[in-house]
Amino acid sequence: MLKLLYAPTSPYVRKVMVCAHLAGMADQIQWLDSAANPVRRDERIAAHNPLAKVPTLILADGQSLYDSRVICEYLAHLGGNADLFPAVGPRRWVALAQQALGDGLLDAALLARYERTARPAEYQWSVWREAQLVKVGACLEQIEGQAGELINPLTDPQGAVLAAQAPTIGDVTLGCALGYLDFRFPELDWRASHPRATQWEAAFRKLPAMQATLPHEA
Repeated sequence: MLKLLYAPTSPYVRKVMVCAHLAGMADQIQWLDSAANPVRRDERIAAHNPLAKVPTLILADGQSLYDSRVICEYLAHLGGNADLFPAVGPRRWVALAQQALGDGLLDAALLARYERTARPAEYQWSVWREAQLVKVGACLEQIEGQAGELINPLTDPQGAVLAAQAPTIGDVTLGCALGYLDFRFPELDWRASHPRATQWEAAFRKLPAMQATLPHEA
């Protein structure tokens, strides 16, 4: 039995959980609650990950894997899902670049959130927070620019948008990133100016793996 130190609100944990479902591994993972925090270390996590961050996967032999990129690839390999991480070639590099784009959006969004939630009010720096949100906006523009290609695999010959049948880690990461904006930054209203990304996300969100991993407060 694998063990995963997790938090129900973490988008990186959601990436792992989505991949676990897609790889048929979800029922082989014991979910261990934790209290990851950018300031206060949770020793339950630190005992397995010096960064004291989630997600952290504990293997049957006690070895630990982190971060989400490593864990997702491990689960895809263990479950025999070759679509999540395509073999070497153009599709693989696109998937990995999309994963980097989604992770970068999440990194910036989390820093913007921490500026308000983790830093004392007298030390908060609004210019820093706005700079992070500029990065979020730039990532959204990039996703919008790529959305035509993202939508293509979701479209049948009659033009109806369908849920993806064989998502890559790029799809999963972008879907989780956009979902995190809905969860923590509804005021950004990213859909208002990103119609193609909105169309893709609406279809991708229907995947059972995405529905089973919606973020929620503990």
